[in-house]
Amino acid sequence: MPILVKDYKWSETPTHIHIQVPLKGVKSSKADVFCGEELIKVHYPPYLFEVLLYKRVDDVKSSAVIRDNLVSLTLVKCEEETWGRLVSTRADDKKFVLAKKIEALEAAQKKKEEEVENRKVEKDRTKKYTVNEMLKLEQGARARIEDIKTEERTRTERELQEWKAKKKIEAEQQLLAEIDAIKTTKLQQTTARDEVIFKSADVIFKSADVIVEEDVDAEVKKESRKPDATVKEVTTKEATAKVRKSGGIRENSSIKVSFTPRVFPTPVRESKTLEENEWLEKQALARKTYVVDDPDLQQHEQDPDWLIDKANQLFGTGDIQGAVNAYTLAIRVRPHMPLLYTNRAACHLKLRNLYKSLDDSSKALELMKPEVDENAKLRLKSHMRRATAFCELELYVEALQDYEAALKIEPKNEALKEDAKKIRKVIQSNNDDDDET
Repeated sequence: MPILVKDYKWSETPTHIHIQVPLKGVKSSKADVFCGEELIKVHYPPYLFEVLLYKRVDDVKSSAVIRDNLVSLTLVKCEEETWGRLVSTRADDKKFVLAKKIEALEAAQKKKEEEVENRKVEKDRTKKYTVNEMLKLEQGARARIEDIKTEERTRTERELQEWKAKKKIEAEQQLLAEIDAIKTTKLQQTTARDEVIFKSADVIFKSADVIVEEDVDAEVKKESRKPDATVKEVTTKEATAKVRKSGGIRENSSIKVSFTPRVFPTPVRESKTLEENEWLEKQALARKTYVVDDPDLQQHEQDPDWLIDKANQLFGTGDIQGAVNAYTLAIRVRPHMPLLYTNRAACHLKLRNLYKSLDDSSKALELMKPEVDENAKLRLKSHMRRATAFCELELYVEALQDYEAALKIEPKNEALKEDAKKIRKVIQSNNDDDDET
């Protein structure tokens, strides 16, 4: 049985009730306080303080504080008045007190369940609010990302249009320049031809005048032989008119000469027709553009001319790896263009990817067969880049072979001769060292 506490103190005001219950040396952590509308209970084993109040209090606004070995209760009255007593007048009626206890406990349990439900509802509401806020943040982030993508897409399309316009202007300027050159050439040819025609006409007219004079003299002599009765004086002017009327002098004219157009600058007697035709067919294949099935690529990223310009720009700014990526994508679009492999070989040399540079140079040389004057300069570059890679790998014999091939293209290049001479010395030195060992 718990020990009932009787030595408590209480006081009141018209609005509040103040109760102080001693803990009697029990730790405050063991005290359990219950406050209902009509029942106050403080249990701290083995002690129990329990009071059935005279009137109702507001249990929500009431409070309890445990300190200094005391439990201080501050109860808020439901009605503003002075009670004059703390305990109910029916506190001695055990059945009434038991009913009030059960009623208070049920009310407390119901209130607790309501609080739990309210907390759950509040938690769900807070969770929904948090989810909605997160969705708003994600939507805002997505909107910002879409704005960035749209801005980047617009900027790229603008750059592509500017690049196309620039290329169009350059092509038009080149076409105009070619037209002006053709006009100038034709004008020069026409002027020269006219000079020749005029000179020929002068000679023809001089010869005609001589012929006319001879014909006139003959006509005069012929008329002079007639009998005197029928003799009619023939003047030189009349004789000249008679000769010219007979159509003896031909009109001047020009002869048009046309030549068969040729792609290569060499004349037919020095050209290799079969090899040149094969190279022209390969050039048509090299210009063929393939569509890359990659959804991540934009439209301008499948334009080989744009990719080449972009790669050259990246190479010029020092972004060698970016240039390699651009050339690689261009090779996917135009896999038979030797220029792309030659330029990517130069990038691999910069990055010290020597074996990749060898592969690209060899692929470029393979695509440039047959060997004609049209691809001589590009073959020279490919041989030099492969030779450089061989030298970096200390494969001097293979490098010398590429130098010799380059000298066949430009036999008067003194720099190539000097480099080939140095490589021969290195090879000779290595052979001498091998003989000594």
